[in-house]
Amino acid sequence: MKFDLRIWRQNGPGKEGGFARYAIDDISPSTSFLEMIDTLNEQLTERGEEPVAFDSDCREGICGMCSMVINGRAHGPLAASTTCQLYMRHFEDGATVWIEPWRSVAFPVIRDLVVDRSALDRILQAGGYISVHSGPKPDPNSLPVEPDVAEQALDAATCIGCGACVAACPNGAAMLFTGAKVTHLGLLPQGQPERYERVQRMVEQMEKEAFGACRNYAECEAACPKSISIQVIGRMNRDYLRATLVEPVRRRGPMRSR
Repeated sequence: MKFDLRIWRQNGPGKEGGFARYAIDDISPSTSFLEMIDTLNEQLTERGEEPVAFDSDCREGICGMCSMVINGRAHGPLAASTTCQLYMRHFEDGATVWIEPWRSVAFPVIRDLVVDRSALDRILQAGGYISVHSGPKPDPNSLPVEPDVAEQALDAATCIGCGACVAACPNGAAMLFTGAKVTHLGLLPQGQPERYERVQRMVEQMEKEAFGACRNYAECEAACPKSISIQVIGRMNRDYLRATLVEPVRRRGPMRSR
């Protein structure tokens, strides 16, 4: 197979960028999208040109590092999958493929297809920890959880923090990501002590990071590689409203171990 690649090239933050055109052929249909980029980089290196910078790690759809907008869609045309799970057989032979980084004010471009997604890390850090005792482990049956509640919590916990929801949202909102993280602990008994304090801190941090507001377009749900439902946004909004109406009990005095 052969492809006409249009790849975004940018030397660094604040630098002007643009699309560069590359032709590549003799690509097997079973080649993954990232392997195709690897092949292109080998050819560029042999020609003495700068290879394309992009993020990747596990290449198994687990870590979420492979963040690319392919033909206008976060992670490419394959639903419920990451870029590393995309194969060249999902494209037509001779197709033109446009490859861009995540587009968001909160995700500044570091180089080429690599963006700084540390804003998502700061939202998580704002949530803090959960209170746990240091004594003997409790019996598993001492904290019963309804099966459907456990299922919802596990569904939210599958969020890999790739940022596709932000890249797909017309407003660049991070509501699906934040909602998933809030929902995960907000549904379980272990997350109840700091439940309302946590959601308040995470939402406030999300707003500080210059993410846009949610307008219920649901583009985030469509782009999410783990098919997380926008119901987590509604649950987060309810908890945040309750947290602002009834101020949660905050810890006083010096910080205690959790």
